[in-house]
Amino acid sequence: MPATSVPDPAMTRQQLALSAFIISPLVVLVLLCYAIAVNIGEPRKMNVPPIGAGAGNTGGANAIGELLAHGRTTAPGEKPSPQPAATPIEPESLAQGFLLIVEDKSGKASPASPIYLASNFGNWNPGDPAYKLEPQSDMKWRILVKRPANRTDRMEFKFTRGSWELEELNADLSTPGNRTLPMLEAVSVKPGEPPRIELVIHRWSDEKPGNQRQAADDPYRPMSVSGTVRRLEVAGGAGVSPGTIRDLLVWLPPGYGDARNTGARYPVLYLHDGQNVFEKHPGIPEEWRADETAGELIAKGRMSPIIIVAIPHSGKNRNAEYLPVEALPGIKPLGDLHIDWLVSHVMPRVERAFRVKTGPENTAVGGASLGAIISLYAATQRPDIFGLVLAESLPLRAGATSAWDAWLSGVKQWPRKVFLGVGGTENGPGKTDSNRAYAEAVQALDKTLDKAGLGPDRRLLIIDQKAEHNEAAWAKRFPDALRFLFPPPMDGTK
Repeated sequence: MPATSVPDPAMTRQQLALSAFIISPLVVLVLLCYAIAVNIGEPRKMNVPPIGAGAGNTGGANAIGELLAHGRTTAPGEKPSPQPAATPIEPESLAQGFLLIVEDKSGKASPASPIYLASNFGNWNPGDPAYKLEPQSDMKWRILVKRPANRTDRMEFKFTRGSWELEELNADLSTPGNRTLPMLEAVSVKPGEPPRIELVIHRWSDEKPGNQRQAADDPYRPMSVSGTVRRLEVAGGAGVSPGTIRDLLVWLPPGYGDARNTGARYPVLYLHDGQNVFEKHPGIPEEWRADETAGELIAKGRMSPIIIVAIPHSGKNRNAEYLPVEALPGIKPLGDLHIDWLVSHVMPRVERAFRVKTGPENTAVGGASLGAIISLYAATQRPDIFGLVLAESLPLRAGATSAWDAWLSGVKQWPRKVFLGVGGTENGPGKTDSNRAYAEAVQALDKTLDKAGLGPDRRLLIIDQKAEHNEAAWAKRFPDALRFLFPPPMDGTK
């Protein structure tokens, strides 16, 4: 019997490999044709950018490339689905900051009268050197702004030329509201590169017809006041102020100059931010109306006659001289130096020139906003001198709240009497949470005073829910403050 033939295993493996090699291109082609046919018959939308060269989104190599890469393609003539929109970016949130490029269409800004950025990030200082814009060669101005580390709110701002008397205006010379920054598209923001935001200033307040700013700055001009106001020149102050000169404005009560009153002496109220106490200046919406209010109350016997001393702030150095603790970013507190100047220079000057009663029971200090802060601080540091305090719109939630809290919790002796006033919309209409926090901080201070032994006869808190952070609100509450701090004499004499 012939021997049975056994296949060579090696030869069989070679034949199978060769067959697979020959057939595999045909299999791949069939699969591709099937996939294309399926996708043409049942089109599916593409949600990714096209891959491969060819005829855009219509087919050919591009369609095959999409299919291989993503397992789907777009049918001929069909538009791809829109990409999900990236969340807009707040410029203030960028670690690299942002560039403001500003065009002054009026042409009034110059190196001698530069543009400043006044904002809630800079405590609304209209002339802060840290927020001064620099001129460019194309006649525009620029500033790189970086967000303070301890802020999470959005920036609100205006442009000035160094003071609120020189703030920006709309093209029709009306006063604009606070600016806010436009949101940025994510694709326009490059890592590490500050984005450019271009803005326009149309006009300035000194372009208004009949602007009286120069007259308001003239120390020899006639003043539009009720009653008698005397100027008293003083030198110095805190920080950059030692070489400066300013005029105290001293209001004298009715009958001060009468012969029958030559021996009479009067309690005194020192008010900060004295520029706005007796007069309304250009660029400032209102005044305290301290002269009219005090004169009327004294004439009606509803308060004791007093002397009011308005102490003008130093301008660009105001925030520093009124700041007692490290609560506001980028500002060195010079409050202690200011109090030293007030006690050692201002008060002796007033006491030499006018018939002033001395002692804490006769000496009040007051102001609004940071002016209220420094007034309350002065009374807690020198209760032997200042026994009465008028504090309007205390900004105890601005900046580092822990710094304000630490100061107040460490007070050893409170003044004899404290008037507190606050509005329900201190930060502006619509800002419910921040307005509530503002008022609640002042209410907490009132409770602290109560626990410290200041009963209803020694403290008064007035909350006006509709009032904002301005001179009109402070003027409205001023009569209550005067009647509380300086009640009429018990014997009925004026």
